[in-house]
Amino acid sequence: MKNLLLLFLFLFCGFSTFAQSEKSEKTTPVFENGEAQIVDAFKISKDWIRHDLWVETNFDSDKDGRPDRMHVSVTRPKQTDTEGLQLPVVYNTSPYFAGVAADEDGLMWNVQHELGESTYERVHPEVKRTGQRPVISNGHLKDWLPRGYIVVHSSSPGTGLSDGAPTVGGSNESLAPKAVIDWLCGRALGYTEREGGEPVKAFWSTGKVGMIGTSYNGTLPLAAACTGVDGLEAIMPIAPNTSYYHYYRANGLVRSPGGYLGEDIDVLYDFIHSGKEENRASNNQRVRDTEMKNGMDRITGDYNDFWAERDYLNQMPNMKAALLMSHGFNDWNVMPEHSYRIYNAARAQGIPSQIFYHQGGHGGPPPMSMMNRWFTRYLHGVENDVEKDPKSWIVRVGDKRSNPTSYPDYPHPASANVDLYLNPGAPMQGSLSTIQAKHKAQETIIDNYSFDGESLAKAEYTNHRLIYTTPVLQEDLHISGVPKVKIKLASNKAAANLSVWLVSLPWNEGRKSKITDNIITRGWADPQNHSSLTKGTPLEKGTFYDVSFELMPDDQIIKKGQQIALMIFSSDRDFTLWPKPGTELTVDLSGTMLTLPVVGGMDNYNKATK
Repeated sequence: MKNLLLLFLFLFCGFSTFAQSEKSEKTTPVFENGEAQIVDAFKISKDWIRHDLWVETNFDSDKDGRPDRMHVSVTRPKQTDTEGLQLPVVYNTSPYFAGVAADEDGLMWNVQHELGESTYERVHPEVKRTGQRPVISNGHLKDWLPRGYIVVHSSSPGTGLSDGAPTVGGSNESLAPKAVIDWLCGRALGYTEREGGEPVKAFWSTGKVGMIGTSYNGTLPLAAACTGVDGLEAIMPIAPNTSYYHYYRANGLVRSPGGYLGEDIDVLYDFIHSGKEENRASNNQRVRDTEMKNGMDRITGDYNDFWAERDYLNQMPNMKAALLMSHGFNDWNVMPEHSYRIYNAARAQGIPSQIFYHQGGHGGPPPMSMMNRWFTRYLHGVENDVEKDPKSWIVRVGDKRSNPTSYPDYPHPASANVDLYLNPGAPMQGSLSTIQAKHKAQETIIDNYSFDGESLAKAEYTNHRLIYTTPVLQEDLHISGVPKVKIKLASNKAAANLSVWLVSLPWNEGRKSKITDNIITRGWADPQNHSSLTKGTPLEKGTFYDVSFELMPDDQIIKKGQQIALMIFSSDRDFTLWPKPGTELTVDLSGTMLTLPVVGGMDNYNKATK
């Protein structure tokens, strides 16, 4: 009997120890130095569970009498089933997942016409939808699943297998990801099918969501955050378009994004409209051919209610999600002002914010370590003091993106404005000086779109631009912030393009030249909007107007031996409309100035120019 009792105790204790061991071996996220680590059990892709569903929204943007449903796909570690593990979600939504229209001839608007006039209708291509269930995208899986996250994708309204109509910045593009987040937090309904189907619950979600994406996919996290939806804890917009007006217009001027001459908001609509074929005609008539046609106004370029609805800065008061933004200072597609204006507003609202800038073009996320710390803090709730990290991280020219330089903030706190005045020199070079000349001088540009900006900057002698240079720098000069110009000008026509480049000379030639070598920053404006962005007025011949505007934000170190040059010209071949050559702009130098944000202010500027 005694032996039987001992055997029983042995077996019981052994089973108990085994059960405790099994319990202790459950797979959980691992954190070191404030970052989520790769867990071997999470990174086995063949074990990932993949399924799709449709989340029901509270809007009907395709007007078929039923609430739109958004197509959603989920990829999660098997332990969310086998061990009942709940994890936070990294969420990426896009209008591009099901394919886009072919780049046909005539897709873009014709730009060769007079300002204030219309042109012929462009081509409207159809999108051939691609993709198969249940996979919407494989993006972000390898980065985040092994670190203990679930990755969710969804197609935007009117794209892929999602109901609705594309609106390119309309309210449904904000409310769609909000509905998905509500579902992830147990507040909205999900179904196994587009119509009808069985309910689906996100039982594996902790209710903590972070959004990430680049370009349009970076715009949508901001759109969702501006609804104030609970559960969206952090967003990482990379090169986001934060205002469609700023994307397709510049200070009243009809201006294309770099590399897409003639694109406008209705072109982008056609480009992404991959939704239900039977709904496309009615969507086109209602959205593209009515709302967009009436609101986008390619004639004047003025700001209006249509554009105001598509400007997320106007919706920022609702936002509470922590913000990590990334952008390239030489992104001439979605220009760097898009991130800066939102970062600035978020700081003012007390939202935890960081910004990462690099010297390249479109796209480019922050280093993985920076993103990891951000999501670890706000999605997993690990107190890693990321909110105490430097607010600004900038990749200096020649450095790797994985090795940015930290600064207390952007612009650099030691940056101060230096006002520079113009001295005549046309048709060759004039000069920039910290002292305003007492004499009055006027110089004239003859517009000709045939010459691009690079050709004009390199020209020794031309009447198609005005250019004014600093002395040769004797020391490196650090620019950080938003340069501004005030130009006093008159036109011999009622409308004219106005373009400004800030460049570094001499121009670097050769195969190894980079975009950062010479173009510091740029800006454009419509002189007709000199006093109002919402109502331009025709220019009176010979009358001088003060036109003031900001150039794109920048943070760049201009090297010793270079000269900083302000170039003023009219039509910018790569960005503006192309009116017939011959318009004359006369610039009054006594009423014109460049304001340059210099680290160390006037003292450092004087040291560098001696």
